[in-house]
Amino acid sequence: MRIGKSMNKPAESQAPEKTGKILTEFLRFYEDQYGVALFNSMRHEIEGTGAPQAQLLWRKVPLDERIIFSGNLFQCQEDNKKWRNRFSLVPHNYGLVLYENKVAYERQVPPRAVINSAGYKILTSLDQYLELVGNSLPGTTSKSGSAPVLKCPTQFPLILWHPSARHYYFCMMTEAEQDKWQAVLQDCVRHCNNGIPEDSKVEGPAFTDAIRMYRQCKELYGTWEMLCGNEVQILSNLVMEELGPELKAELAPRLKGKPQERQRQWIQISDTVYRMVYEQAKARFEAVLSKLQLARPAMEAVIRTDMDQIITSKEHLASKIRASILPKAEVCVRNHVQPYIPSILEALMVPTSQGFTEVRDVFFKEVTDMNLNVINEGGIDKLGEYMEKLSQLAYHPLKMQSCYEKMEPLRLDGLQQRFDVSSTSVFKQRAQILMREQMDNAVYTFETLLHQELGKGPTKEELCKSIQRILERVLKKYDYDSSTVRKRFFREALLQITIPVVMHNSDPNLHLLAEGVPIDWGEEYSGSSDSGGDPGSPGTPEAAILSEKRRRAKQVVSVVQDEEAGLPFKAVPEPLAPASADSITELHGLLARDQQAESPPLAGPLLNGAPAQESPQPGAAPEAASPPASPLRQLPPGKASDLEPPKPSDQETGEQVSSPGGRPPIHTTTEDGAGVQTEF
Repeated sequence: MRIGKSMNKPAESQAPEKTGKILTEFLRFYEDQYGVALFNSMRHEIEGTGAPQAQLLWRKVPLDERIIFSGNLFQCQEDNKKWRNRFSLVPHNYGLVLYENKVAYERQVPPRAVINSAGYKILTSLDQYLELVGNSLPGTTSKSGSAPVLKCPTQFPLILWHPSARHYYFCMMTEAEQDKWQAVLQDCVRHCNNGIPEDSKVEGPAFTDAIRMYRQCKELYGTWEMLCGNEVQILSNLVMEELGPELKAELAPRLKGKPQERQRQWIQISDTVYRMVYEQAKARFEAVLSKLQLARPAMEAVIRTDMDQIITSKEHLASKIRASILPKAEVCVRNHVQPYIPSILEALMVPTSQGFTEVRDVFFKEVTDMNLNVINEGGIDKLGEYMEKLSQLAYHPLKMQSCYEKMEPLRLDGLQQRFDVSSTSVFKQRAQILMREQMDNAVYTFETLLHQELGKGPTKEELCKSIQRILERVLKKYDYDSSTVRKRFFREALLQITIPVVMHNSDPNLHLLAEGVPIDWGEEYSGSSDSGGDPGSPGTPEAAILSEKRRRAKQVVSVVQDEEAGLPFKAVPEPLAPASADSITELHGLLARDQQAESPPLAGPLLNGAPAQESPQPGAAPEAASPPASPLRQLPPGKASDLEPPKPSDQETGEQVSSPGGRPPIHTTTEDGAGVQTEF
């Protein structure tokens, strides 16, 4: 970095110390949750509990050594700001590989860079990029139309932007090329974000639970947006979430030069610190993981010996906690969450169901086309070639694009501010990942059944009939599995959306009344005020603090009064839409039936194989505690978000936590400023 020694010193001296403190605190959570996850895994193994049996098969051995996509990209070199044509390809692990040219690739010359795109965002215009860069460093926003960091030679840029790591700049010659590469790079981001191994029954659940619990201690709720990349990348992002603002506040005033130069300096500083954090996080995490894996046999022996006693103690403690929390949680959920569940489900269900339907249609079309080719052209001799292409269908960015695009209309308008949902992209990506998994499961099941049929030596006519029969069989299995997957996705998405407002609308509103600030009813509500300069005047700091505390206490009191007065509106009932397979009414019934079928102490498993927490599910309050039907429930789902919910009473409180799923790890490298490969 081209910055002075005095400016670099704080980052070099304070960042490692702060990073070490954050890592130490997190790894303490991880060690605790490792034991919990190990116990849960062993209990599930002994008792045989788990998710409903899937109908489709899944690949135990991934399709390695395949190239998903290749072509030429113009890349901007950061050292001299010149654009060079690079031969680029995307292998099976979705790490974008950049070669000097195609000849270098054919001669097996090492690539210039291998980019792991976890946590990156794909931008298609300079205006988008300049806005993000300007927002990352206050006071350096450039005028519209200027290019403070980048000048693109064409009108079709593609920029990989990361909040902490280095940025990558590409451009294309045509809009069609830009659209094609955008789909490819977006698939890379989607795949690399899906980084924690799902088949890990201990390490994965322990890590995601530790992330959730650590962030809850910081009053941050919801974890999906943090699960981008492998464990070390996620841990690095967790550190930067705290370290970044502190560095920015300390270093931003010291940056010199024009806004463009200050922006470049900050990008370089942030990337350097991120790499330092990554290396430190990698060393610390691998050391703790090795220690836990060595201790695992002894831990398993203790758990097996004391399994019954542990289960009894756990269930006794859980029942005590539920008895204390459940009544208060029900009130909070009923007032702040339940009226909005129809609107949330409506927003989620429509694009998600359309996406899974599109997956079914694409699979049907590809198999039908293959069958026609067998009949009319290649015959059985060409079947291997056709099946080779079909096996990679789920990993073909362009063929799957029509499925992924169905999620793009997802909006939570009217709900985002109320439920503190910063972006819908995390929900889109999670649903798209599930679509790809279901497509690959359908393809692999079809392959297996067809291979079994080929062992009978069928003629061409018999083979075509068998293909059609197997296709129909696989589609039935797909319909069952996709319905199960969608229900699980909706349940977890509801938790991710609603948990923060459950947390923030409970005790925080009540403890304000216990601050010990007397309320002067005559002065507060007489309609007159003294604006003099005495110590109690509004202009003094002491008066401002007292005034703020009184205002906040008044808000709490007004909430109670509003509830006693009843709702300030009357809603006219409107007929609901006819019920369908994906209707909200049926989904409510399915979710309720699933929850009733599960044992009291354990809820259904989440995506990463970890058992759900034993605290109650939001929106799943017992019928005995439910209030009379609210006018909000008589409105169509889209209308409920436009109305205010019933005000909370002065007795409400409650909290709820969730443990979202995890995904497979990705180990690729990226290139630093000097052209050196660094594992990411």
